Amino acid sequence: MLKALWIKFKESALSVLPVALIVLLLNCTPIVNFTTTETVIFACSSLVLILGISLFNLGADIAMTPMGEQIGSALPKAGRFKTLLLVCFLMGIFITVAEPDLSVLASQVKEVISSTALILSIGLGVGIFLVLSVLKIVFRISLSSLLTFFYMLLFALVSLVIINGNAAFLPLAFDSGGVTTGPITVPFIMALGMGVSASLGDKRDRESSFGFIALCSIGPILAVMALGIFAKGEIHYTIPSYDMVTDAGDVMSTVLHTMQEVAIALLPIVACFFILQIVFMRLPKKRILQIVVGIFYTFFGLVIFLAAVSVGFMPIGYRLGTQLAEQHPAWLISIAFILGVTVVLAEPAIHVLKRQVETVTGGAVSKRSMLIALSVGVGVSITLSVIRIIFGFSILYYVIPGYFISLGLSFFVPKLYTAIAFDSGGVASGPLTSTFILPFVIGICYVLNGYTDAAILSDAFGLVAMVAMTPLITIQALGFKSIASKHLRERSAMKRILDEDDEQIIRFM
Repeated sequence: MLKALWIKFKESALSVLPVALIVLLLNCTPIVNFTTTETVIFACSSLVLILGISLFNLGADIAMTPMGEQIGSALPKAGRFKTLLLVCFLMGIFITVAEPDLSVLASQVKEVISSTALILSIGLGVGIFLVLSVLKIVFRISLSSLLTFFYMLLFALVSLVIINGNAAFLPLAFDSGGVTTGPITVPFIMALGMGVSASLGDKRDRESSFGFIALCSIGPILAVMALGIFAKGEIHYTIPSYDMVTDAGDVMSTVLHTMQEVAIALLPIVACFFILQIVFMRLPKKRILQIVVGIFYTFFGLVIFLAAVSVGFMPIGYRLGTQLAEQHPAWLISIAFILGVTVVLAEPAIHVLKRQVETVTGGAVSKRSMLIALSVGVGVSITLSVIRIIFGFSILYYVIPGYFISLGLSFFVPKLYTAIAFDSGGVASGPLTSTFILPFVIGICYVLNGYTDAAILSDAFGLVAMVAMTPLITIQALGFKSIASKHLRERSAMKRILDEDDEQIIRFM
């Protein structure tokens, strides 16, 4: 176990250190100027963050992934297909309701729609689409067809929201698709898809095990759009405090609060697994003991990760954004791209995704190519978000052409690339994006819009949606490139054969 943890620690260090070094190097230039206290706390938080990601990734390997696979494969094998659908529906609701990021989102619109109604609506959306994901495998429904249909429905709802004068809901609605796929739910839902595919899907169809995250990201957007059609009143937003936590008592309070949130988020999955273990699965005690140990690794890893991000990364992100916008606005776009390229490497669930992709594809899609495609995509998305803040236009100028390009590519690339791409969008928009990049963008928006809160909801929000969208294009472009390269190689080989004389052709054959 210690050897496995050391391997995870080295992987995590390679992921987190680029982000930390970029921020610390910027502090050594005239571009930004952090205090000594801020610099020390950020550096310490970076080291703690490495430990948190290491524990989380180890826990995901030995607990979250096996739990999802066992539920996804055991129930169909036991002839409990209806039970599987019911479990997926309830798990979709419970996991979503317990997601901490969703509570933050709901608090922004509580004066227009009650937080309870919003959270339950989004939970129902995730539950329904999780069931739909299982039915997709059973009835061999094309993921591209489902995505095209539901995104067309989505943009129809966008029109109704605008007609009813609630355009401020749009960034929140698109962001809701990203915040509901958190670090706990992603490994479990992806593993659930692999388990269901192994039991009910076509063994030759590698694409069927992906697409669960992609579909579950649509449900929340549709739910918030539907609520936005009927909502009345103005959405108000106040920038939260981004002061650096320096007091030991405040740090401990942050850790305890984070422990409570993670426990609430993890409890539904664990409770569901052990109920099904008692009633249906009956796994051996040794296997159960491994899963229990993995749950503790997952819990403490995520607590350490989120606490470190809250204490060190969120305040620094906001300070970095405000200082750049105030003193060196010419550097905004280039630094936004660099941060986007590196920050995705530190998202915990990215490591789970890239391992599963490499396993399912037999190495055809390597971890390296996945990381490059995701890093470029997220870098571009954050750059585009900063450009939108500078010029103050609607997020629809990005998402409408972006999703049309994504859906268009899905008809020209292998289905596997489409499924991986749409899953990657949900995974890339993880907690580090919400707690480091979003404060960075909010700081920029606050300064450029005259130090008022009014424009932040419409201009700064939507970042998560952008981060979730651009990997759809970059990874499918990777698939398109592989198909085009294969086609050119085949044409080149055929041309060489046809250019040879008859005698050579006979000997070749």
